[in-house]
Amino acid sequence: MANKIATREAYGKALAKLGQENEKIVVLDADLSKSTKTADFKKVCPERFINMGIAESNMVTVAAGMSTCDKIPFVSTFAVFASGRAFEQIRNSVCYPELNVKICATHAGITVGEDGASHQSIEDISLMRSLPNMTVISPSDAVETEAAIKAIAEYKGPCYVRLGRSGVPVINDNSEYKFEIGKAITLREGKDAVVIATGIMVDAALEAYNTLSEEGIKVKVINIHTIKPIDKEAIIKAARETGVVITAEEHSIIGGLGSAVCEVLSENQPTPVVRVGVKDTFGESGKPAELLKAYGLTADDIVKAVKKGLTLK
Repeated sequence: MANKIATREAYGKALAKLGQENEKIVVLDADLSKSTKTADFKKVCPERFINMGIAESNMVTVAAGMSTCDKIPFVSTFAVFASGRAFEQIRNSVCYPELNVKICATHAGITVGEDGASHQSIEDISLMRSLPNMTVISPSDAVETEAAIKAIAEYKGPCYVRLGRSGVPVINDNSEYKFEIGKAITLREGKDAVVIATGIMVDAALEAYNTLSEEGIKVKVINIHTIKPIDKEAIIKAARETGVVITAEEHSIIGGLGSAVCEVLSENQPTPVVRVGVKDTFGESGKPAELLKAYGLTADDIVKAVKKGLTLK
């Protein structure tokens, strides 16, 4: 059984490490530092940590101002508040002037669990990728999260990183893993279909690969950790090689990874696509595993989508 670590946990540890290496990094949190794990940074760099209180919009605007003073602000709160409540400030104060602010939002997706629909952000990728100048990243595990946080600290410009509450299996090898913004990673090879996944659904895609292999169906599995800028070349190449595409995300099928892939293919390589994701509905309170099953976000659901896709070739 793979070791499970929440991506928010990895974020906290990576931030604390980077904070000690780079004095330009400052962290702002909306009174949720124990949950977002920015408390890890506060322990080692208390003079560069600011609790902004429950005032997310103001927090983003303050971060924008600090970025103009040669600081690298990391802003954290729950994804539903970061992408929703502070959208106007992210749009006008961060993305429009293209300022160097990093928005690292935790508790994304339905795996927030018992907090229910009000806190389960399933539209944040859609909102953030619609903004000009915004880079959008959705790490698959702890190893990828740590690499992504290091990468965005070095990258100049607005970034949104989507992080989760629940523990997820570690699927990447820390000693060999290389992260590059905007570059997809092929995890498995296959010619019958391609499963393009992001976030926690990458692990489900790998599980689906094993199930399908036992049935003689060989699928390519691609991890799209950067939703924007998306790796068009990898998507087009995989579609051309396999003839059918399945996307998998813990997000609404409207505006997220599935939509982004469809946009690329419709203009460059028209290909049948089956989207696995939340089907235009809100979540509900429940245990994460139960919710993933209820909303069709399991490895079995990816297997069914692949088989459906094969009938469309």
